[in-house]
Amino acid sequence: MMQVSDFLYSKMELPDVFAELLATDALKRLAGIHQSGAIYLVNPDICHSRLEHAIGVTMLIKKLGGTEIEQIAGLLHDVSHTAFSHVGDYVFDNVDEDYHEKVFAEVLYKSEIPAVLMKFGYSVNQILFSKFDILEQPLPALCADRLDYTLRDGIHAGIISRQRAKEFLRSVILKDGKIAVNDENEVLWINETFKRLNEEVFKLPLYLYANGKMAELIKNLLKKQILSESDLFKTDTMLLNKIRSYTYGYEAVKAIKQLKGFAEFMRHGAVPKVKNRTLNAVLV
Repeated sequence: MMQVSDFLYSKMELPDVFAELLATDALKRLAGIHQSGAIYLVNPDICHSRLEHAIGVTMLIKKLGGTEIEQIAGLLHDVSHTAFSHVGDYVFDNVDEDYHEKVFAEVLYKSEIPAVLMKFGYSVNQILFSKFDILEQPLPALCADRLDYTLRDGIHAGIISRQRAKEFLRSVILKDGKIAVNDENEVLWINETFKRLNEEVFKLPLYLYANGKMAELIKNLLKKQILSESDLFKTDTMLLNKIRSYTYGYEAVKAIKQLKGFAEFMRHGAVPKVKNRTLNAVLV
């Protein structure tokens, strides 16, 4: 058994399969991928990783009584995110922001993960072809993935407190195998928190600028063949170091940090189009 700790879910013990999965290069890479993309370049306080979120989702599924295979699916669900997370979607003009889902199977099969799963009696096809109702649900429903990033991103962005998030978690239960909330006030709170996260963080002009300019920079370097698509499957730091190794890239990253051309970009640049999203948590 291994012990994991998280500021939302405290401490938990997980079976050895999780220790071996976390030791793979594919999972270790997620520790170097910022959950919020290039936003940390303009706001260093928002610097949590995809791995923190993946472990959080795993712990939430376990807390709610989900099966071990669904917990594993929770740990692996973001393994195919590019460097800078959804910046990859903007690079490849993926308006549905699901590029990582399209390459998920390929990334899994090329990794050490199938061998680890097989060692513990599981198959990668269980991850790819099973339905996990706690982990994923279409909007506007609540699910472990959506709930964890709403709380985690909200805390890091300063729109909610850790204490309030942990209070909310006491009202989260399973109903018919899906996440529900047993307090009307908490239903209203999580729906409003999700709305605020979209309006005050995901659509904040400063953050749209950071992610949009980084996508623009990566696109240009791909066209110049300075970067290759495979570079996007490294960590943020490795990709950033390669970008900065060229004078053009170094100056461009510096300009993003200094907010150069902010107003012009917001008027005429390729600003990421963030969809209007609402959450409709179920009351029981």
